[in-house]
Amino acid sequence: MSDKPSILFVCVHNAGRSQMAAGWLRHLAGDTVEVRSAGSEPGDRINPAAVEAMREVGIDITDQTPTRLTWHTAEASDVIVTMGCGDACPVFPGKRYEDWKLTDPAGQPLELVRQVRDDIRTRVVELLADLGRLRS
Repeated sequence: MSDKPSILFVCVHNAGRSQMAAGWLRHLAGDTVEVRSAGSEPGDRINPAAVEAMREVGIDITDQTPTRLTWHTAEASDVIVTMGCGDACPVFPGKRYEDWKLTDPAGQPLELVRQVRDDIRTRVVELLADLGRLRS
């Protein structure tokens, strides 16, 4: 793994889970990691409920855009965290993979999206601690 590891979050639409995870990672790790997110079938925009849930904790993800997962992006990442993208996620030897089982926030009430947001935060903190990148 490089001095500045690259972490890629992948979900289907790259509009909710992976964007919230990337937001938490940027917030908690600062510039100690490279943050990437992508989707196997990217949506048109970020889920408004995900934007609102993250805004409530002081994290702005409104400038993010759903992006298509590419072979190059996955290959260039040190850690790949999947969130329900199934067989659409490429597998590369030597990469660290985690599959986070999370509720898809699409079409869900804000109360449930908040729970997903908080679950993602816990997992991001654990990942950063494991990588020795958690800022104090």
